[in-house]
Amino acid sequence: METKDKTRLLIVIDANSLIHRAYHALPPLTTKGGELVNAVYGFFSIFLKALRELNPDFVATAFDLAAPTFRHQIFCHYKAKRKKPPEDFYRQIPKIKEILNSFGIKIFEKQGFEADDVIGTIAMLAETKSPDLETVILSSDADVLQLVDAKTKVLILKKGVSQTILYDEKGVQEKYQGLTPRQLIDFKALRGDPSDNIPGVFGIGEKTAAELINRFNSLENLYSSLDQEEARKSLKESLLSKLVNQREEAFLSKKLAEICRDIDLNFDLESCSWKGYDRDGVTKIFKNLGFFSLLAKLPEDN
Repeated sequence: METKDKTRLLIVIDANSLIHRAYHALPPLTTKGGELVNAVYGFFSIFLKALRELNPDFVATAFDLAAPTFRHQIFCHYKAKRKKPPEDFYRQIPKIKEILNSFGIKIFEKQGFEADDVIGTIAMLAETKSPDLETVILSSDADVLQLVDAKTKVLILKKGVSQTILYDEKGVQEKYQGLTPRQLIDFKALRGDPSDNIPGVFGIGEKTAAELINRFNSLENLYSSLDQEEARKSLKESLLSKLVNQREEAFLSKKLAEICRDIDLNFDLESCSWKGYDRDGVTKIFKNLGFFSLLAKLPEDN
């Protein structure tokens, strides 16, 4: 993607989602000592490609923490069906953080919140405090598409660790039957999300969820309209019954699906400035890990 010359660019990296993608997309890759490093290699393949193609002025990364989040507190079954990755996945995360530090990339985490909430807050703070700034979120998780707006785009890994697609507001609407990025929250409140164990309204699929949100604009408007005889008559009896009987699940699902954009986060844009980095340090680490193919892709000192 080419950026405008006069527009400053911030890349916010959804670290855990990229690590997951790299770990599962790449075959086992080990060092001479037998340490598995496929996720480390894949993550930095993506990272270096983004630096090369986007040429950002600022870079920040967001990580999940192991502790439960506020979503687990309001719904104990949140993400309960997810299979925990093996230990050799988690053992690669400290190495990734070490290399990011050598690159001078600032890492953000927040107890009780997910990386998505950190990303949403950074994007909001950046947009509010720096009107001349454009933000690109780099992720493999479509959940962050709800954060797209006039100043924020999402670069999603489409396949493996190399193919990407950039979403702006128009791109999101084209993908989701005319829904705006913010309406994706209401859409998920009805449809649910099995991967996160968000219940939604059982029996309502993608097509019906999109039709309802397109028609009523939001979950709140939909349920307010159910008090009106005309709106009730326009819905099939079976659909009306599902909506009425699962109202609580729908609004719970919206709380679970919505990314926080106002958490208390010590974010300073200038501290994320992409400038000089420890090239010798990164080179040494890459050589020790056997990442010789990545050495040629290292950026020149800024």
